[in-house]
Amino acid sequence: MALHNTTMFPATQPHSNHSSIKPLSNPISLRSGPPRFGSPLRNLRQTMATSSSDRRLHHVESGSGRMQRLNAVVLGESIASEEDELVFPSEGFSEQALVSSHVQMYKRSIEDPAGFWSEIASEFYWKTKWGEEVFTENLDVRKGKITIEWFKGATTNVCYNALDRNIEAGNGGKIAIQWEGNEPGHDAQLTYSELLEKVCQLSNYLKDIGIRKGDAVVIYMPMLMELPIAMLACARIGAVHSVVFAGFSTESLAQRIVDCKPKAVITCNAVRRGTKVIQLKDIVDYALVESAKNGVLVGACLTYENPSAMKREETKWQDGRDIWWQDVVPKYSTTCEVEWMDAEDPLFLLYTSGSTGKPKGVLHTIGGYMIYTATTFKYAFDYKSSDIYWCTADCGWITGHSYVTYGPLLNGATVVVFEGAPTYPDYGRCWDIVDKFKVTILYTAPTLVRSLMRSGDEYVTRYSRKSLRILGSVGEPINPSAWRWLFNVVGDSRCPISDTWWQTETGGFLITPLPGAWPQKPGSATFPFFGVQPAIVDEKGNELEGECSGYLCIKNSWPGAFRTLYGDHERYETTYFKPFTGYYFSGDGCRRDKDGYYWLTGRVDDVMNVSGHRIGTAEVESALVSHPQCAEAAVVGVEHEVKGQGIYAFVTLVDGVSYSQELRKSLVLAVRHQIGAFAAPDRIHWAPGLPKTRSGKIMRRILRKIASRQLDELGDTSTLADPSVVDQLIALSDF
Repeated sequence: MALHNTTMFPATQPHSNHSSIKPLSNPISLRSGPPRFGSPLRNLRQTMATSSSDRRLHHVESGSGRMQRLNAVVLGESIASEEDELVFPSEGFSEQALVSSHVQMYKRSIEDPAGFWSEIASEFYWKTKWGEEVFTENLDVRKGKITIEWFKGATTNVCYNALDRNIEAGNGGKIAIQWEGNEPGHDAQLTYSELLEKVCQLSNYLKDIGIRKGDAVVIYMPMLMELPIAMLACARIGAVHSVVFAGFSTESLAQRIVDCKPKAVITCNAVRRGTKVIQLKDIVDYALVESAKNGVLVGACLTYENPSAMKREETKWQDGRDIWWQDVVPKYSTTCEVEWMDAEDPLFLLYTSGSTGKPKGVLHTIGGYMIYTATTFKYAFDYKSSDIYWCTADCGWITGHSYVTYGPLLNGATVVVFEGAPTYPDYGRCWDIVDKFKVTILYTAPTLVRSLMRSGDEYVTRYSRKSLRILGSVGEPINPSAWRWLFNVVGDSRCPISDTWWQTETGGFLITPLPGAWPQKPGSATFPFFGVQPAIVDEKGNELEGECSGYLCIKNSWPGAFRTLYGDHERYETTYFKPFTGYYFSGDGCRRDKDGYYWLTGRVDDVMNVSGHRIGTAEVESALVSHPQCAEAAVVGVEHEVKGQGIYAFVTLVDGVSYSQELRKSLVLAVRHQIGAFAAPDRIHWAPGLPKTRSGKIMRRILRKIASRQLDELGDTSTLADPSVVDQLIALSDF
């Protein structure tokens, strides 16, 4: 596996509340009455049931003692009040759905995973097929090195399957990408044949400058069509792309460049988001200077000129390193031979936050990821060839990889790519785009849903939205009131919602509704996808049965699972497989109700989920402490009406420095500078001291209670080295 050494749209506005579900346009049952299509609840209970011997593991401590006790809370609302609220698909929808009865497919995927996934994989093109052993796995650190391999020895190419295969099937003239710019009316499109030609031109350029199989390429671009083009071009020639969200700061970009040591960086001179211009090339320039100081020299910076944001002559330039995309790439041939890759060769690196300050380089490989993203896209969205699909995510996050680029294109879908802000020029922009392109499947984040919900229904109802038939939610648990608003107002009470749970590490959906297959509960991700066996365990690693709350783990591997953390397999094992031996530990809390439905309750480690972005508390703390007037900082996540979680920072200043509003702003700017604007603290709380044990450990449990104003739930503070610190923090709550 050679390598040469996670956006959604946040906003805020007032909102209207929709607390109940309207009657559906097609008569169905709510809260009572039998399902209309084969008693899916009863069938699912039977399917999920397993013998008690299978469901239990012997207690193994293995590091789980270091983790905090799960606090099972669904953002914004109680779970219990939602458990009996069932929303059934209409008979008409279920009759035409790809999966109207999930039971037999799920059963086979668990009992015969090799046969199940081989059959699906055979629908794609493989230069050479796999042998008798479809997959190998070891998820138990007691048995040796953690290993996951699928289709090893087989050769294929993701780009070939996404483009060439669809063209050979007669779909070369079908629109692959429908692009919408920042300004209304600024748009473009590419057919599958045109997209392949542009990918081949860039592939040939990259080969011409010395990019070879296994070389890394960093991509730092906005949501132009050139971003997925760059990803596909790397995949075509076997280069490993690492897309960095174009909201990350110079320091964050430099950190990723130093880690993966790319031979080239692909960027854009600037982007306009609403009325704001962001000079991306300047950020890249500074990052390359910082990378060089750490011994990593990047020989080429391919820059796409975005004239709607910045003129070429205004762009800073370094001769010999910087190259204009438009000057060189169009000169190359529109055909490029495919590099056939082993299924276990690396496809991409994507850095995600951890509980320490250093981002983790999540490594996904080719064969299993290709099959899993294509399959999850197809079934979770009930994809039909006539669908127009729009995912509002940025390709800088895993959602943009799996469900903007690879999953949809592997299915021959038409994908809407949006460069701009969803609230520009007003809060109706999303619905204007839906009507303009006749979007049938809309996949977005709870953060955006809550933002648009607060702006009022009138921005939605002024548009038709009649084309919509499926809605989706991603990034964090969606609170039931936002689910209902999305269902009632946006979907006119007729569109099922695929409320998906998955992670950067999983590559694709692990728990998700299948539209048409079973009733939904507002706020629940419902049931596992094919081949996925979730387990809820307690602090000691004992698997819990039936109705319960605990830590969410997965018992087995799946094709889309990541294979390692780049350059740090030990951290891979320690983070994901040692807390509960024999399982993949997700880091999330979960509750299973009496009907077997899964309710995700958020992170249980020191990682916050802010507007769908995973941000490590250590990263934010490190950025704060870098400020010369900050002596110490502790960061916690708190409930936020729009973002899901907000960032709440407790800051201890150096001796002699006074509290001031100007200093607050300066500290926030330090975080924006080092990480990015999306990581800026929502609140800075002055802290003369922090609550610590006698061994020096910060008691974050107490900080969370103070931040959430749950002062009657502080618990025992007598074990603190200085209990009076708590009273000081409470006294400064409104300062």
